Amino acid sequence: MLPQRLKKTITDNPKKLANLIDLSNLPSPVREFVGQSQISRLGCFFRVWSYIKENNLQDPNNKNLVNCDEKLRSILLGKPQVELAELPALIKLHFPKVPK
Repeated sequence: MLPQRLKKTITDNPKKLANLIDLSNLPSPVREFVGQSQISRLGCFFRVWSYIKENNLQDPNNKNLVNCDEKLRSILLGKPQVELAELPALIKLHFPKVPK
């Protein structure tokens, strides 16, 4: 069952969904982090989120902040701490726009 917001996005603009789920060749830092040469942007985001949860990288005082370890810093532009709201934008930078 999909959330209502996602259903609306899919029906209004199916190309937006395609951008999230299309496989892309990854640059080397992301390839090393993910362990695959190709992954979708959504899949990459889920891998990063899983890594954050597994390694308890969320700030205990403010759950909206992520304290980056060395491995996570390699794909998040070297930032020592990022907000959760920034994650999708930082991950998107590694996925170049495909010309139509």
